[in-house]
Amino acid sequence: MENYRIEHDSMGEVKVPADKLWGAQTERSHENFKIGVGIETMPREITKAFGYLKKAACLANNELKPEKMTAEKVAAISKACDEVISGSLNDNFPLVVWQTGSGTQSNMNTNEVIANRANQIAGKKLCHPNDDINMSQSSNDTFPTALHISAVVEVEDKLFPAIDLLVNTFKKLEEENKGIVKSGRTHLQDAVPIQFSQEISGWRTSLERDKEMLVSMLPYLKQLALGGTAVGTGLNAPKGFDTLVAKKVSELTGKDFITAPNKFHALTSKDEIASAHGVLASLAADLMKIANDVRWLASGPRDGLGEIHIPENEPGSSIMPGKVNPTQCEAMTMVAVQVIGNDTAVKMAASQGNFELNVFMPVIAYNFLQSVRLLAEVMVSFNNNCAVGITANKEKMHFNLYNSLMLVTALNPYIGYENAAKTSHLAYEKDISLKDACVQLGFLTAEKFDEVFHPEEMAGSN
Repeated sequence: MENYRIEHDSMGEVKVPADKLWGAQTERSHENFKIGVGIETMPREITKAFGYLKKAACLANNELKPEKMTAEKVAAISKACDEVISGSLNDNFPLVVWQTGSGTQSNMNTNEVIANRANQIAGKKLCHPNDDINMSQSSNDTFPTALHISAVVEVEDKLFPAIDLLVNTFKKLEEENKGIVKSGRTHLQDAVPIQFSQEISGWRTSLERDKEMLVSMLPYLKQLALGGTAVGTGLNAPKGFDTLVAKKVSELTGKDFITAPNKFHALTSKDEIASAHGVLASLAADLMKIANDVRWLASGPRDGLGEIHIPENEPGSSIMPGKVNPTQCEAMTMVAVQVIGNDTAVKMAASQGNFELNVFMPVIAYNFLQSVRLLAEVMVSFNNNCAVGITANKEKMHFNLYNSLMLVTALNPYIGYENAAKTSHLAYEKDISLKDACVQLGFLTAEKFDEVFHPEEMAGSN
């Protein structure tokens, strides 16, 4: 029994696995691009987005030219698209990222799968991949549309909830740690006091600002290229298709997409996605800073700062018994490095549009969606396995605070900057307290020093 069937395209016949829904053009790409097979396949978020846009195109075509897109075809195609969206047909999308830069093969992969599945549903040869599933479209406008749909859906539905989760944990930690004063640090050196809650508020606000910046990017990502067809002119698409299909995509996804006002720009420029990824890189930089702060503050347990405790999740060494490491911090910093690297790839790819089309779109999609996925998942992991369990080591914070020579800053208004510096240097050289140094130098009496020196008040009340 043969395990393949014969399919054909404009170049001739091709053997296709009998149990798969794809056709000749997909099989050619499958055979011609054996690069990253099984590892770097086209992101499933893109496949799902194609399901949305193909169904939307089908519905729009039905309204605009029902003589070609009949009610019978709509029913079969819509059901097939729903299966693509659900992921139940994922095994029929084998193509890798490293293919044509327009994503043509992935567009045709979708067309072939939906057509063959629609024909199965209809019980007859009803739909053609090019004539019906790709009606009023081109790979050149569908792939950038799928890119924008997937970016918006993943940012809004996966990344934003992850940011909110960690922000809410930081808000709770702020409340729990109000009034706890510790030594501040700048340049990795002792600095003036700060409340631990104030330090946490800096982490929280960084994440809130990153989300605000991403929100500001969304109106641009919600502009769709669909309707521009091959070069932006809209050739072979009926009048009004672009606005109607954007409306249909909005109804299917629950997101407010619109048609891009200039399709020539939408096909060739990737400035929206590059700018949005720049914010993802900024979020990665903030997560790097937060993770590093946490692991520095938790360093020890005896030979580090030791000012906070974090959850102990797993043994940290195969040779040193009892060692526990800040593994969630390390995972988050590694994700940050990956996302910052992805940003370079996205921006380089965005710079490579030639004339009417950018031909680096699959690698843009791969890197953008990987960044969103990694950032969302690492924030949830860091939140659930680390942040929620952060507690202050009040005794160590108090000890370090009163051991800091930068408390001398509180004396500036009373003895001046230069005398305060002399006090600090003497205290350090003789390993004595600031009070003893100040009194020895004759700058203040012991009584006056106690009157003006209140480290906890230096951090303010906010």
